Formats: sequence, C-alpha cells, structure tokens
Amino acid sequence: MRKLISQTLISLDGYFEDNNKGLGWHNVFDTLLFGRVTYEVMESFWPTEEAIKADPVVAKYMNELPKVVFSKKLKTATWNNTKVVNANIAEEVKKLKTQPGRTIALFASSNLAKTFVEHDLIDEFHFLINPVVLGTGHSFLNGLAGKRKLKLIRSRIFDSGNVLLCYEPVRAD
Repeated sequence: MRKLISQTLISLDGYFEDNNKGLGWHNVFDTLLFGRVTYEVMESFWPTEEAIKADPVVAKYMNELPKVVFSKKLKTATWNNTKVVNANIAEEVKKLKTQPGRTIALFASSNLAKTFVEHDLIDEFHFLINPVVLGTGHSFLNGLAGKRKLKLIRSRIFDSGNVLLCYEPVRAD
C-alpha cells in the first residue's frame, strides 16, 4: 500500500504561512494533494512563464505530476493533470493509497491535513524547519482536537540551516 506523507515547511516558530497566507519564504512524489487555498496559490504560479523561467525543473515536475484538490467550493480545475474531489475525502484518499505508484504528498493545506489526521490517513509527517522567525502567522494543525503522539523516525540537517524532521503517528493497537 502507498504511504501518504504530510509535508510542510514551517518556520522555527511554528508557522506554515505568513499573515498574508504567503509562502514566499520557503527556501519524490508522484501524486500531489492540495486543499483549495494551497491549490490556488500553486496553480497561480507553476504554470506561468515566470515559474518555468525561474525554475524549469521544479515547474516541469509540478505541472506534470497528477494532482488532487479537495474542495467544497471548487468544482473544476484549470491546472493540467488535476482532479477535483468535493466529497468523501477519506474514501478518495484510501482509494489513492491502494493504487500502484510512489509516495503521495500533501503540501501545506493545513485544514485538509487536520481532516486527514482526524481520519488517521497520514502515515508520516515531514516538517522542514526553516531557521526564520516570523513572529506571527498561522499554526499548521491549530484547532486539532485531541492529543496525538508522534515518533521521530529520521532527521536531516541541510547546509541551508533547514532541518527535516520525519515522524510517524504512534497508533494505539
């Protein structure tokens, strides 16, 4: 069965986006999952000439990979290789996880990540800690009910100063 990994770049003080919902401070998967807001941010940049010129390798990757956006509001997607799911989120993710392929990634999408946690769908959490202090912003899993334990499974320090911390949920047997 495929794993679903929640990957989030967060600041040293725990924020995944700035006060303006910006991700500009952010210094392999075969399927990308997004909530509507994150999808709209990504879709507004990666297919553009600016993105292709600035980072052709990542732009090609982002534009070609299959993407699924979960939204009650969005009914159609304009970004190529994108499917919109409006209902039965847990069932759709469970189906995706049983299909052949590599790892599935959920980028940012705080509200969607909370839904996935509530349905016990996330197999690993990857937090890339960026050594910047934002001072204000939005906490990644803010408002999630109940305590959940995570077990550190690996870590890595990058030359940039970023630190990757990978955790898996400690599930009650």
